[in-house]
Amino acid sequence: MKPTSISAEALFEAHRAALRWEWIAGHAHPERRFDDSAVRDARSAADLVGYLNYIHPYRVQIVGRREIAYLVASAPEDQERRIARIVTLEPPVLIVADEQVPPDRLVAMCDRAEIPLFITRESAGHVIDVVRAYLAHLFAERTTRHGVFMDILGLGVLLTGESGLGKSELGLELISRGHGLVADDAVDLYRTSQTALEGRCPELLMNLLEVRGIGLLDIKAIFGETAVRRKMRLRLIVHLVRKETMEREFERLPYEPLYEEILGIPVRKVVIAVDAGRNLAVLVEAAVRNTVLQLRGIDTYQEFIERHQRAMERGQN
Repeated sequence: MKPTSISAEALFEAHRAALRWEWIAGHAHPERRFDDSAVRDARSAADLVGYLNYIHPYRVQIVGRREIAYLVASAPEDQERRIARIVTLEPPVLIVADEQVPPDRLVAMCDRAEIPLFITRESAGHVIDVVRAYLAHLFAERTTRHGVFMDILGLGVLLTGESGLGKSELGLELISRGHGLVADDAVDLYRTSQTALEGRCPELLMNLLEVRGIGLLDIKAIFGETAVRRKMRLRLIVHLVRKETMEREFERLPYEPLYEEILGIPVRKVVIAVDAGRNLAVLVEAAVRNTVLQLRGIDTYQEFIERHQRAMERGQN
């Protein structure tokens, strides 16, 4: 699920302070939006915003120093033709950056065609970066998963499992050990690229952790700023199961790494049994450290298999 569009007015208000831009033309159509098919077909936010390009229609067109020079350094009839061609691109918004002054013909054309025209003193490259990042987040495929999402040793880790297994209590212990909370109970996951998932906390649950018997805890107020994170890239799922479930459904030493697919992206997964006397916080930290090694190309299980094979070969000799 993802939103299919955004209005020019919403885009303007979202970055009014950051980009310090002004809306100077095209006020008659503030609800102008991205073309739905362009949003659906876009492989990334880079397809939705860029420098003035007569080949790519339906995207935010950025006009910088070179583009203004191209428009201005031409005969009046050529300038009129070049500016008129912009209308055929049907951009949702036109942005003039680099402290450039848009030609009068461009301003008039935007008013006639009802194309919102923003101007800003910020560099064109910076405007592209900011708008692309905003659109990438806005139009990303998204889903919500139940669990506790944390920053553990710099890795985004989602703790999942049946209700009543102590996920929130485990999260609290990990926080007390210096790790960071992103979200408790529910985490919003966004597919920000072909290979990356970003997890964020729903605004309603920001900084909160629910512990049975205690209630809601404001982690930021109790542990300080360093105990919470705004977002993290999801790299590992730690699934908690009861001991009997572990013995019945999972191998003690899996031959292949486990993965769970979310929004079409495979995410590494480990399964830990919950049993009396087990220090789950230490086990989760160990799982995270082992995942870091695997991401670096170090596979302890495969090294053990190779070591075992060499020992068998020596025994046969």
